[in-house]
Amino acid sequence: MKLSIRETAIFAMLGTIMYLSKIVLEFLPNVHLLAVLTIAYTVVYRQKALYPIYVYVLLLGLMNGFNMWWIPHLYLWTILWGVTMLLPKKMPKVAAPIVYIIVAGCHGFLYGTLYAPAQAIMFGLDFNGTIAWILAGLPFDITHGISNMIGGLLIVPVISVIRLAERTHAKS
Repeated sequence: MKLSIRETAIFAMLGTIMYLSKIVLEFLPNVHLLAVLTIAYTVVYRQKALYPIYVYVLLLGLMNGFNMWWIPHLYLWTILWGVTMLLPKKMPKVAAPIVYIIVAGCHGFLYGTLYAPAQAIMFGLDFNGTIAWILAGLPFDITHGISNMIGGLLIVPVISVIRLAERTHAKS
């Protein structure tokens, strides 16, 4: 997956947009546009969407510190990317928004569960401790899932804007 200079700049910018979108919405716990952008980038750029995703992860660590909380971010967004990659490339226009909203919502609802293996390893939690950690985080995961579903309404418009920008560049 060799990148052109243009792609390098675009992916750096898209990853930075992910980071800035998180910062702007930090006053709302577990509400952000990361799932929206991850799904949109993956639909448009497929495998190359990993570049902006990991620009975001790197910026998160650089700006907030590379600490134990950061480690799960090395795989959390890759899971969402992978699920999105498994979706059909050409879905009916009526189905696509619904499917994307469901995927975004599921990632939010399952965020604590997906985060849990890293917590268990880093803090030596047994099965019961891991389950307790997941259950304690359920209110946050519910907020996360609902906000991802609401934000999911933006996925198709974001995909359209990115594709328009790509077509416009191709014509010039």
